[in-house]
Amino acid sequence: MSKQWDPDGIFEVLACKESRRILAAASVRPVTAKELDRLCDASLPTIYRRVNVLVEYDMLSEERIVGPDNEQSKQYSTDLEEIRVTVADGDVDVNVEIKKDTVEKFGELFEDLGEGHRKTSATEFPDLSSTLPEE
Repeated sequence: MSKQWDPDGIFEVLACKESRRILAAASVRPVTAKELDRLCDASLPTIYRRVNVLVEYDMLSEERIVGPDNEQSKQYSTDLEEIRVTVADGDVDVNVEIKKDTVEKFGELFEDLGEGHRKTSATEFPDLSSTLPEE
């Protein structure tokens, strides 16, 4: 899946070393904010601010988990696969490739519909016939 993003926004997100560290840590395995706090050597409020931005830009996913003591928390995983910057014909384009499958996208759609809102672009869901196995 790919989206067109404003280059300034992407560059601003990735200019922050905490954002890059969060993406790197969450690409190895799902991590909690407390783990990111230790791994990134940043304050918990900074971690949460950066995580929120990364989730907004679809570079990070969050999942609710229940710990052994029934304490609820969130785990974060990297969805970012690739960022391509193209400079051509007097224009700069940024293409962000994220790794979410069709099932996840439909799950998010139904979750958002249940909450009464959704920002959907025409390119967000691929042609399903191209992803279904041939009979």
